[in-house]
This record gives sequence, structure tokens and C-alpha cells, in this order.
Amino acid sequence: MTAQDIHTIDTGFVRPRFDAAYLVVENGRGAFVDCGTNHAVPRMLAALDDAGLAAPDVDWLILTHVHLDHAGGAGELMARLPNARLVVHPRGARHMIDPSQLWAGASAVYGERVMESTYGRLRPVPAERVVEAADGHVVDLAGRALHCLDTPGHARHHLTVHDVRTNACFTGDVFGLSYRDFDNANGPFILPTTSPVQFDPEALHASLRRLLALEPAAMYLTHYGRVEDIARLAADLHAQIDAMVAIARATHGNPDRHAALVQALTDLYARRAVAHGWQQGREALAALLSMDIELNAQGLEVWMDRA
Repeated sequence: MTAQDIHTIDTGFVRPRFDAAYLVVENGRGAFVDCGTNHAVPRMLAALDDAGLAAPDVDWLILTHVHLDHAGGAGELMARLPNARLVVHPRGARHMIDPSQLWAGASAVYGERVMESTYGRLRPVPAERVVEAADGHVVDLAGRALHCLDTPGHARHHLTVHDVRTNACFTGDVFGLSYRDFDNANGPFILPTTSPVQFDPEALHASLRRLLALEPAAMYLTHYGRVEDIARLAADLHAQIDAMVAIARATHGNPDRHAALVQALTDLYARRAVAHGWQQGREALAALLSMDIELNAQGLEVWMDRA
């Protein structure tokens, strides 16, 4: 692998080094993995220029899942990539062809104005350009095999892309969150991410075990970037999933369950961060992880209600 094979693209969502997409280059051809929102499209095209490619050189846009921070800009980007096809989990394909349900669901929570400013209007992808990637589907990038693995737990429409050439995985959200702000001499710090509606702890454990069995050299996370030391990080994720489930069960019946979850999750991550070597204090940690803690609390609540 050369440094030019895999390009990390900061999509600009929320804050610097929060939301990544990737460009894989092989023999003058390109594949994007994830794409951010509509507002990221200029950054995606600039990454092509930096890599010495043009829009017609892109063969694939592969989505790990269809949550809007990963896939909201797919239709807009595909309109600028004349030769590309979009690869997506079979459960997510219909939402790319007709994103109206995605838009309606998110708009009901956030409102039309916030949706427009945060994500931009979702653009459909023509059905004939969409490839449904069932488990084991192989994307051929100029002879380079990119294997699509069904990895539920964060979402039922989640896949991981295993780059056989480099033995690295593009993990979307299934291998958690690891922001570079927390890096220190002990390496990266990691925590799991639920989703507000489809968190499944047993499925997430199974997906992690499946990825660990590949003995990957690196993971490329959407939030954020390349990490190594995979066995330690996977063990950290397993332990925290169990801790988060225990926290959720302990708050069952609490009349102010959401606030209790947010408090307990903040305590959990703060303890683990201090043990990892974090020295900037609880307030700074809570500021960096506020959105993630809120979403994890929501995801645990929906899971508990469903269970």
C-alpha cells in the first residue's frame, strides 16, 4: 500500500475531523466510500483533483449505510460522476432511489429548515445506477477486490467494506467512534455508537467478532479516520457495549430516564477516557461527545422499549 492509495476526506460536517469519507484509487480508477452531506460534494470533487483523477474516473460510490451524515449527499455526488454506480446494502437501496421517507422521518424530528441547512435537499439516485450489495458482494475496482460484509448492530442496513489488498476495513459506524482529539501515547480512544432506531447489542457484538476474525491491519472509521491496534479497540468496544446495556437496564422505570442515561453514559466515557490518559477534564470531554452521548442515549431508549 502506498500513501496515495487511500485518501481521507473531511466532509466538513459539524466540526473538523468529525465526519470522514474515503477515496480508494487503483490504476487510475476511483471508488468513494461514503460521501457526507450535499455540502460535502465540493470537498469530494476536490479530493479527486488532489489524487490526479477526474469525475469520469470514478467507478463506484459505496455507502456503509444510509444515515444522512454518511449518505445524504449521494444523489448530488452521483449526478457529478457520470460513470459511477452506487453500492448500498439491500435494505438501504430503496432510500437512495426514493429518499422521501428518509427526508420525512428526519424532518419530523428536526424540521424542514434545519434539514435544508444541515443536509441540503436529498436527490434521488436513478435505480439503474444502484447496486444492492448482499453479504459477500465483491466490488471490482480496476482489479482490486472490495468485499462488502453485512455488519448489523448499529443499523440493519449497514455494511463494512473489506479492502483485501491492504487488509483494511471501512467500517462506517459499526466499529465505533474514535476522534483524534483523544489520541495520546496510549493510542486512540474509542466508544460504540448506537442509532436512535436500530441498535442491537448482540448483533453489534457479532459484527465486531466477524471483523476481528479478518485480523485487519487498520480500520477506517467515518468518525474519524484510520486507527490501528485493532484487538485492543475491539475489546474496548465489547466492554462498553455491555456497560451501556447495563446502564440502560438500570434506568428502566426511571421517570427521567433520558437524563439519567445521559449522565451515566457521560460518567462511563469520562472514567474510561481518564484511564486512557485524558487530562483535559470532564467538561471538555462532554463538549466533544455531546452529540454522540445524546444519540447513544436515544438509541438505548428505543432498544429498551423495543425489547
